[in-house]
Amino acid sequence: MIAAGFLVLSHAFFLGTMLPVATNGQWLWMGISGIVGLGIGDSGLFGAFVLIGPRRSVLVMALSPMFASIGAYLMLGETIPALGVVGIVTTMTGVALAVVEERERSGEEPVSKKTESYGVFLALIGAVGQGIGLVLAKKGINLEPVATLNPLSATLIRMILGALFVWIVMVAAGKLPELRKAMESREGIGHTVAGAFVGPFMGVTLSMIAVTYTQTGIAQTLMSLMPVLIIPAVWVLYKQRTSWRGILGAAVAVIGVLILFLI
Repeated sequence: MIAAGFLVLSHAFFLGTMLPVATNGQWLWMGISGIVGLGIGDSGLFGAFVLIGPRRSVLVMALSPMFASIGAYLMLGETIPALGVVGIVTTMTGVALAVVEERERSGEEPVSKKTESYGVFLALIGAVGQGIGLVLAKKGINLEPVATLNPLSATLIRMILGALFVWIVMVAAGKLPELRKAMESREGIGHTVAGAFVGPFMGVTLSMIAVTYTQTGIAQTLMSLMPVLIIPAVWVLYKQRTSWRGILGAAVAVIGVLILFLI
């Protein structure tokens, strides 16, 4: 809801209307994309964060470009050249190396096999949801014979339908009391607003711009570089040094990105 608010204001400022001017078909495809990618995919990822921690969750999420590429081939007829496949595999290998740490170095609490299996399953839902959600978004953006949908409009439609889906599920699950309790934390709300601005507002909007102008699998690969890009920030902000695996993984991921830009 917070991200949708940012998007409504931006849409009114840049495009002159508070809501997107789009066809029923564009609302349909972008809405499904919001439900699959944001409502289901992100919920799966956040659930995995809680159960098994970010390291293992992000490692499973590294599969999202594969699902995006397969979905784009089946739904959009997109094909990636052999060099692009090499670049994607190289980049994902680098991300995996950067994320993998020994358990004692990772700082994560040990969990039972059952909890870990459930967490991995939720992370897999996140990977499928984000990959396929991006494919559905591209179909809605380029829906023929309609003109290409503005990326800001596309993001707003996704956010509205994704938020509506989450609220329906939350009410059906009886979670409103927990929400009211959570909203009593001013610090928590402040972090949520900041996260909504940087992630669902700026990040998702830029992802729509990316998928508009390049192949879906490549866009998702570049968006999966978060574990690598965050290494310098962790060094500066938290004085945490990365192991040799992290440094090697970052180097491999950069090589993969360079290969993608050679296409």
